[in-house]
Amino acid sequence: MRRLRRGPLSLRYLPDADRPRVAYAVSRSAGSAVRRNRIRRRLRAAIHELEAAGALPPGAYLVGAGPEALTMPFTELRRRLQALIEQGAS
Repeated sequence: MRRLRRGPLSLRYLPDADRPRVAYAVSRSAGSAVRRNRIRRRLRAAIHELEAAGALPPGAYLVGAGPEALTMPFTELRRRLQALIEQGAS
């Protein structure tokens, strides 16, 4: 299992699946349930775009995020997430 961190994002990757499987972990330190769910939705949208572009190799992913992920521009969030995935899957 590879554990990586880039800014407010973290990734754990296990290359054991035949397709991508993604789970999300946003701690209570990120704020209220509304804020945590909003972060989770932003992460899901970024992962969906990466998967549609073919940039998500098969495996099991655990994506974590801190409170800064809510205020970060979406393009920056997606870029950092893609960099983590590329580093983790290599």
